[in-house]
Amino acid sequence: MGNLTGEMKDILLEVHNLKQYFPVKRGLIQKITGYVRAVDDVSFFIRKKETLGLVGESGCGKSTTGKTLLKLLEPTAGEIIYQGTHLEKLSHKEMRPFRREMQIIFQDPYSSLNPRMVVKDIIAEPLLIHNLAQGAEIQKRVHDLLDLVGLNKKHAKRYPNEFSGGQRQRIGIARALAVDPKLIICDEPVSALDVSVQAQVINLLEDLQSQFGLAYIFIAHDLSVVKHISDRVAVMYLGKIVEVASADELYSNPKHPYTQALLSAIPEPQVSGAKRERILLQGDVPSPIHPPQGCHFHTRCRFQQPRCKEAYPPLVDLGNEHFAACFFADSL
Repeated sequence: MGNLTGEMKDILLEVHNLKQYFPVKRGLIQKITGYVRAVDDVSFFIRKKETLGLVGESGCGKSTTGKTLLKLLEPTAGEIIYQGTHLEKLSHKEMRPFRREMQIIFQDPYSSLNPRMVVKDIIAEPLLIHNLAQGAEIQKRVHDLLDLVGLNKKHAKRYPNEFSGGQRQRIGIARALAVDPKLIICDEPVSALDVSVQAQVINLLEDLQSQFGLAYIFIAHDLSVVKHISDRVAVMYLGKIVEVASADELYSNPKHPYTQALLSAIPEPQVSGAKRERILLQGDVPSPIHPPQGCHFHTRCRFQQPRCKEAYPPLVDLGNEHFAACFFADSL
């Protein structure tokens, strides 16, 4: 992984060669005939108080990566190291203290909240599970959290169906904050919201990060949103990370052909008649059950060469913490 491990004193979470394969079963006896390689040999790190954007097309493995980091899905292989502790080796019981440290905000604010529970109980549940508050202290803590995310204590006795999508997502954020985490995985937290509400929620997340020193893994497919909130960005394609760089560097100087195509699709106003070239990818995303031999992207790449079909390119350090998995990254 080379310098992908970063400066150890600043590292909150390291991921080495993470894999998440799902078996494909067929027939009456449910014989395993193959595996969906949802996450395939992924490595990265995140520093304290940093936002790492994780982007790519739908189905590339972004959300599965986030859930595997929290062990909501048990990893098939690889290492998940949180401040020196190998989480992949821990039992369900041993993981419990780390649940406080690492939380998640889900994509769908409608299905991620229990419709049979009032807001007070939804936010109080993690406090009770981790024995962080009791009695009247719970109510005060819930009211403080609601205020923190832009709601008020009158909302505490209402059910989720009485709120808008943006308000429900604020409740989800309050629930994640209840246990004072250090890392929050934001799994497309604004993709189901109206554009005007998206901006409000993004600004809220940035304010909370500044106030509490949070680190975010921000999973999204909207690259303009990711650029706004991220310090660094990792681009995924078919279960693999193909490029990692600071947000400014990635958006101004993308080195992987897939990243270049994604960025070319971002709508932008025309200034002085200037027009950015739109890169259209040919064909469909290959099956994660039978990914192409060699570079997984070569079937859609306009720069492909014979060697691209023979071996998968490693993530090469291009300098300034810019990595790209392409044999020709230096010349693109």
